[in-house]
Amino acid sequence: MTFRLTDLTHPIIQAPMAGGPSTPALVAAVSRAGGLGSLAAGYRTAADMVDEIAAVRRLTDRPFAMNIFVPEVHPSAPGDLDAYARALRPFAAELGVPAPEVRPAGDDEYGAKLEELLADPVPVVSFTFGLPTAEHVHALQEAGSAVVLNATTVAEAQAALALDPDALVLQGPLAGGHRAQHDQRAEPSELPLEALLDAVRGLTSVPLIAAGGLATRADVVRVLEAGAHAAQAGTAFLLAEEAGTRPLHRRALEAGRSTETVVTRVFSGRPARGLRNAFIERMTPHSVIGYPEVHFLTSPLRAAATDPDGINAWAGTGYAHCRRASAAEILADLAP
Repeated sequence: MTFRLTDLTHPIIQAPMAGGPSTPALVAAVSRAGGLGSLAAGYRTAADMVDEIAAVRRLTDRPFAMNIFVPEVHPSAPGDLDAYARALRPFAAELGVPAPEVRPAGDDEYGAKLEELLADPVPVVSFTFGLPTAEHVHALQEAGSAVVLNATTVAEAQAALALDPDALVLQGPLAGGHRAQHDQRAEPSELPLEALLDAVRGLTSVPLIAAGGLATRADVVRVLEAGAHAAQAGTAFLLAEEAGTRPLHRRALEAGRSTETVVTRVFSGRPARGLRNAFIERMTPHSVIGYPEVHFLTSPLRAAATDPDGINAWAGTGYAHCRRASAAEILADLAP
């Protein structure tokens, strides 16, 4: 039987966090505790995705989700990318890594990942950075997966609803990490989450999942009372014992050095919210629209950084509520 949000003991979804935090151990722990854990296939090969699915299945028989990135349909400008690569050279020299060079965007093995998910379905498949085709949505549903789409505006929600998803994530402006907006060139929407929920709730009976800045039980209760069927949290799980959050990122969250978050394109070319740091301050004047090429340009620099000031310390506005604990304990903190 296809997964439904009402199957959850607690209406809490652990957001898929690409780049390391969403480990099989974290996903399984959240699902075992009565929420819905989410793997992130972004920046992973299709083979790695299959391995992580198998790892979750070894750890739990509870439902879980797999998130994949929709390939960017709004291409980056080559001249802008070359200019940004040049602006990064001083950083590279300071870190002792080769000067960044623009590489082809690629499609994150999107087609291969879809083939694997159709051949061996998981309970839930979600999409970020755009929308799949109607054919892919229906094929996944026929295979037995519930399909969840993302939106950050009413217009994006309408486009997603036209594909008949099983649920829709509405992401507000306080979210940590990348905005799920469909067009990388757009300025991020500032429409508050509750206003987005209110506007979309009247358009559909499809279950709505609220996301963005939800870091406490009070936050969760607020969006459920506003009409959401479930709440999705990512930042709250960054310090979970089972999370793959890198040590520098953990230090940045725990040290209290940063007093605010900021939405920036400097790390990936797409709008994303993280702790304000020296890299953001230094590179903001040079920032360009250019995902995923900018992500690959800065990746070696971030990997070589020895201080939180040189990394993309993604965090939502509720990051001060993060605590080091097990995923089950964090889920219990959030559950209404």
